[in-house]
Amino acid sequence: MSAIWINHANRIAEFMNANNELQAHLYMEQLMLFPVDVQDKIIEDISQLTHCNRDGIANIIGHYTIFELK
Repeated sequence: MSAIWINHANRIAEFMNANNELQAHLYMEQLMLFPVDVQDKIIEDISQLTHCNRDGIANIIGHYTIFELK
């Protein structure tokens, strides 16, 4: 897992732990350039984590940023 995803995960964890989903959405939209529908999926996946930590969040972000090569 790259340092970039860990950094993004830390910021998102701060917003989620503060129950500030709006800031999490704005962060992902502005800095990470995720479309709103993908943001919703990421936030939903994060909210279902047993432990909201940076590794779990980084794995979720990584999942939505992987492009399939065909």
